[in-house]
Amino acid sequence: MTTLAPPPAPAQEGRHRAAAPPASRTRRLFTGAPEDPRWARPALLAILVLATALYAWNLSSVTGNTFYNAAVYSGTKSWKAFFFGALDSGSFITVDKPPFALWVMGLSARVLGYGTWQLTLPMVAVGTGSVALLYRLVKRDFGVVAGTIAALTLTLTPITVAIERDTNPDPVLVFLMLLGAAALLKAVRSGRTMPLVWSAVAIGFAFNTKMMQAYVVLPAFFLVYLWAANTSPVRRIRNLAVATVALVVSSAWWMVIVDLIPASDRPYIGGSTDNTVWDLVIGYNGFGRIFGASSSVGSQGNGASFGGSSGIYRMFNDIMGGQISWLIPFAAIALVGGLVLRGRAPRTDARRAALMLWGGWFVLHYLTFSLAEGTFHPYYVTAMAPGIAALAGAGGVMLYGAFKERPAVKWGWVLPGAVAVSAVWAVVLLRRASGSGTVYTVAEVVAALAGAVAVLGLVAGRFMRRRGLIGLASLAAVVALLAGPAAYSVSAATTTSTNGTNPTAGPSTGGMGGGPGGGGKGGAPSMSGGTSSGTKPSGGAPSGSGTGSGQSMGQPPSGTGSTGTGSTGADGTSTGNTGTGSTSTESGSRSQAGPGAGGMGGEVSSAMITYLKKHQDGATWLVAVATDQTASSIILESGQPVISMGGWSGSDNAMTLAKLKSLVKSGKLHYIVVSSTGGQGTSSEISTWVKAHGAAVSAYSGLYRLDASDVG
Repeated sequence: MTTLAPPPAPAQEGRHRAAAPPASRTRRLFTGAPEDPRWARPALLAILVLATALYAWNLSSVTGNTFYNAAVYSGTKSWKAFFFGALDSGSFITVDKPPFALWVMGLSARVLGYGTWQLTLPMVAVGTGSVALLYRLVKRDFGVVAGTIAALTLTLTPITVAIERDTNPDPVLVFLMLLGAAALLKAVRSGRTMPLVWSAVAIGFAFNTKMMQAYVVLPAFFLVYLWAANTSPVRRIRNLAVATVALVVSSAWWMVIVDLIPASDRPYIGGSTDNTVWDLVIGYNGFGRIFGASSSVGSQGNGASFGGSSGIYRMFNDIMGGQISWLIPFAAIALVGGLVLRGRAPRTDARRAALMLWGGWFVLHYLTFSLAEGTFHPYYVTAMAPGIAALAGAGGVMLYGAFKERPAVKWGWVLPGAVAVSAVWAVVLLRRASGSGTVYTVAEVVAALAGAVAVLGLVAGRFMRRRGLIGLASLAAVVALLAGPAAYSVSAATTTSTNGTNPTAGPSTGGMGGGPGGGGKGGAPSMSGGTSSGTKPSGGAPSGSGTGSGQSMGQPPSGTGSTGTGSTGADGTSTGNTGTGSTSTESGSRSQAGPGAGGMGGEVSSAMITYLKKHQDGATWLVAVATDQTASSIILESGQPVISMGGWSGSDNAMTLAKLKSLVKSGKLHYIVVSSTGGQGTSSEISTWVKAHGAAVSAYSGLYRLDASDVG
C-alpha cells in the first residue's frame, strides 16, 4: 500500500548526474527521474492533461474580453497598433494596459489567423505551463508528493480555470511571475548573480503585462534573497543592486520609448490623464488601485463592488469565497507550521527560503487584494493561487511528516486541525451554492464525508500508531479539500455564458459584472458579444452578430431624426437645413452605448455599421464613438478602425475639438456618434460643435457626417 512519505532531501548544490543518452531522456519524459516513485510522472502527466482539458474545453464557444480582442485584431492589421497596444488599427488610443499579453495573442493570431481559439490558445499554454512550473519548483525543495499536491491545487483553483479561458492578460502575468520565482530560488541556492538578474527580467516583462500588479511579490523576492542567498552579505547587496537595474530596464523600456515619442506620432495612452504611460503606471494602474482615487476615475472605491467591499475578510465573502478561499485556512496554518519546523535550520536552508517565498507571495497578495479600495475584479486573485497551492503542497507535507514522526503532543493536532477547519469552510462555501446544481450538492457531501474520515483517521492513526491509516486519512483530506474547487472548476470549464470582461467560476454570486480590460472604470456593462467565435476569413473582417450585447435590441428609429444644421438621408444625400430627418428605409437591431459616455454616446446598430462602411469614402476611421466598449464591438464586427474618443468610461481626454477638426479636414474621419443629451467638459464642446456643423444622418439617431467644408 502506497502512503505519503516525507519528501527526499534536496539535492546538494554542485552535484550533477551524468547526461543521459537521448533514448533515456525520452523515456524519462514519461517515466520521470529514476529516484521518483513510479506513480510520480504518470500523476503529473494526468494533472497536466486535466489542466489542459479544463482550460481548453469547447474554446470555440468562448467569447473572451472584446476590449482586448479588438486590440489584438487591430494589431494583426498594423504593426504600429501592435507595438503600442492600440485599440484600433489607426492607432488613435491604446488600451489601459501595457501590450505584452496582446503581443502574445497577436503573434498567435498572425500565424494561425484571427479567431477565438487562436487568441485563447496562448492562455491555455501558459496556464498549463504554470502548473508544470509550480510542480517543478515545489518538488525541488519538498519532494514529489508536495509538488503533485501543489500542481493539482493550482489546476483546480476555480478563478484560475475561469481566467485561463479568457483573453485577459492575467495568465501571462502569473506565468512570468513564476518564471521569476524559479530564477530567484536558483539564485538563492547558488548565490550567483545571473539567476537573480533573470528573475528581475521576468518580473520586468510581467510589469509590461499588467504594470504594478507584477511588483506585489517584490518585497518577498528581495527579503528571501537578502536573508537566505548562499553568499556573503556584501555580494548579496551587490547582486540585488545589479538585479534592481535589470528590473528597471526590463520594466521601463517600453514606457520610456512610448513617452519619448511625440504625442502627435503615437496613440493617446488610454486611462492616463496627461497622455503618458508614466501617469498610467502611478495613477490608474498604480496607487489608484490601492487607494481608490485614480486620477483617471476620480472617485474612491470605484469598481470595488465587483469583488465586494474592501476589508480583511474580502476573500471570504459571497463573491470571492468560492473563487479562491477554499484552501486559504490550510495554507495559512501550513505556512506557520512549516516555518516553525524549520526554525533552527541554517540561514541558507532551501526549504525555509522556499516557504518564505511562497508565504510572502500569498500574504502580500492577500493583503493587497483584500484592502484595495480601487477597482477590483475577482479574477485578479488568480495571481495569489500559486502561493496558496505551493503552501498547500509544501506545508501540508511538512505537517504530515511532523504529525507522523514526532511524538511531541504539541504537534498532535496541527494537521488534523488544519484539515478540519478547511473542510468545514469548504462545506460552508458549498452550502452557499445550495440549489445551484447537483454537482455542488455532490461536492458538499463528498467534502463533508471525506473531511470527517480524514480527521478521524488521522487522530486514530496517531493514537494507534498505524502509518497506513494516517496515509489513507491524508488522501481523504486531499479529496475533502479539493472536492469544492473541482465542482466550481468543472462549472467554469463547461459553461457557455462566461462574462468575458469579468469571468468567474461556479454559480452566480450576484456580484457586479463587466468592466474594462481589467479596469472596470465606471462600472460599464460587459460587452461579451460581437466578437468572432471562429477563424476570420483571410483578408476579411471578423464575424460578429452585432454590437453591445448585453443591451436591449430593437429596430432603428423612424419618423423624426436628430436635429442639426443639415440632414443626410440613408443614401448619403443631403436634405438641407431641415431640422428633422426623413424616415429610415434601412432596418436592423441597435444597442445603446454604455453609460459614462460624457455626451458622445448615441446608438450603434449593425445596420449603421453597414451604412458607415458603404459611405466611408476613403477615411482612415469608420466612425468616432464615445467609449472603448462601443468602439471595440464595432471594430470586431466591421473589421475597420474606430475611434474611441473618451477611453473606457468617456473620461479620457483623447479627443479634443482641435484634433477632431484636424481629422475631419484631412479626410481621415467623416462620421461621429454623439448623444442628444449633451455632456460635460470637452465632450460637451465636441458634441455642441458637431451638432452645429455636421449633417445628421436621419436614419440613425446621434450619427453625424462631417466633411472638410464643415471645418471653418
